[in-house]
Amino acid sequence: MSRIALFSLLVVTTAAQAGPAAELRMAFLNWINQPVADRPAIGEQTFAKAALTERQAIKIHEYLWTDHVANTMQERATEMAKKAITIGEHTLRFESKTFGTKPGGGHSLYISMHGGGNTRAKVNDQQWKNQISLYKPQEGIYLAPRAPSDTWNLWHRSHIDPLFDRLIENLVLLDDVDPNKVYFMGYSAGGDGVYQLAPRMADRLAAAAMMAGHPNETTPDGLRNIGFTLHMGAEDGAYKRNQIAAEWKTRLNELHQEDPGGYVHEVKIHKGKGHWMEREDAVAVSWMSKFSRDPHPNKVVWLQDDVTHTRFYWLSLAQGDVKKGQRIVASIKGQTITIEEARDCPRLTLLLTDALVDLDQEVKVTYKGKTLFQGKVRRTIADLATRLSERLDPKQLYWAGLPVDLGA
Repeated sequence: MSRIALFSLLVVTTAAQAGPAAELRMAFLNWINQPVADRPAIGEQTFAKAALTERQAIKIHEYLWTDHVANTMQERATEMAKKAITIGEHTLRFESKTFGTKPGGGHSLYISMHGGGNTRAKVNDQQWKNQISLYKPQEGIYLAPRAPSDTWNLWHRSHIDPLFDRLIENLVLLDDVDPNKVYFMGYSAGGDGVYQLAPRMADRLAAAAMMAGHPNETTPDGLRNIGFTLHMGAEDGAYKRNQIAAEWKTRLNELHQEDPGGYVHEVKIHKGKGHWMEREDAVAVSWMSKFSRDPHPNKVVWLQDDVTHTRFYWLSLAQGDVKKGQRIVASIKGQTITIEEARDCPRLTLLLTDALVDLDQEVKVTYKGKTLFQGKVRRTIADLATRLSERLDPKQLYWAGLPVDLGA
């Protein structure tokens, strides 16, 4: 959309409002037309706090997205050309192959983690090379990253999450990946990574496939809104992998029975197979491909692992309020948001969009039978810009934030 077109939209849609309201929207154009380095903080601008209509929010979302992409494209393109992303002291290298014809909504993306672990770099390099050719989806970009370290916990150290976030964003921006068709998979130590990363990064994913790994301390709570498949050799007894896989099957069945709207899964224990399943696990790729992410699910189960996050779907926490072991369960029915559980969580922010509730009507928030909030929640440019700065995801942007105090 051109700046002239956006300007016309803002003026026309505010024609019935008072002059100052139109002036605030004109101020947005003045702000965004400045060079990025010269722009004052948008959260401090009066115009950014003004209430928007749904139509305005949609259009300004598009405009902010286009502006943000234009200002980050060069840096992201350089990373992808080098096939290496560096954040802090850690670098993620990768190789990829593209299969099939790109659908109208964009490519699928399969991030496939290699095995290995606490050994020489040469051995892990060989595991990486093996992973590049291990699976072949019918359609999509199949990408095998090289773990940044050679430690036993290759894929679930704290630096992996931001590196994978960045990788997904880059592929959405530059390679036309559909952000609702992203999948994690991995074998052996890579399977360890899937066990750990899928629950804590589920809001990025459509589905995940774990092959021959070990979960360590993690649990499946966060998998509520994605497809999850687990493949294990029946004879893979090292570290009790086979026994624990059977326990996960039981637990996933229980979770799905308790919550039929979530925890869709498939667990296959391959008879007669050890740690190497002789590619019988390859069926996981086609199983995952049937899933698309719901970017705005009506129920969220968020359990903080040892690597914590400040945001999960439409739930957000201030950095100072994040704690390992927090568990938050929240659901939406109609215009009512119910906080079903908030373990060790005194406050949080609900990130809202009209895909979740009608923001032209009153919203009600309840917790432990009490109403914490009832009223209208404003869509604002400040909220749009804040969420965009947190995550480059065109399908999962929120234009209203509602802080709620849950008490001691």
